[in-house]
Amino acid sequence: MTIDIAIGNQQIETLDLSAVTEVVEGLEKGEGILSAEQQIQFKINYTLPENDPRELSEIPEIRLWFIALNARYPWFPILLNWREGELARYTAMVVPHEFKRTEGIQYNPEALDIFIMGKVFTLHQWLKSQGVTGNSRLKAMAQIFGYDLDDSFFALLG
Repeated sequence: MTIDIAIGNQQIETLDLSAVTEVVEGLEKGEGILSAEQQIQFKINYTLPENDPRELSEIPEIRLWFIALNARYPWFPILLNWREGELARYTAMVVPHEFKRTEGIQYNPEALDIFIMGKVFTLHQWLKSQGVTGNSRLKAMAQIFGYDLDDSFFALLG
């Protein structure tokens, strides 16, 4: 079941995360946050001037909103619908990159390294706190961006 979170100009320009908070609190009161694993998609309705060619991830206001989301809910990527490209889009919002019409998103390599490792550390601890064992989710997340994480790496994390 896909969970859509709609955000528009008003939410973005005021850094209003209430649409996300409402979903998170509903999950916490219901079946738990992990019941929505890989099910969330954002519907971004941000109005731009007609002649503005930028992609959403190139708009500073939208990126700032996602940075605020990332700070409030650092474990949120586990809920995103990876198959529909939500993880890649989320990452583009918080990691410096260039967008090339023919090649797509080209992340800054060092920034992507920091982001992915930070998420692996954060999610490893968070998943453990949720009673989840094993590292397959984290390995799959890292593989989306071309990283192969060995089990010996996770042994270092405890």
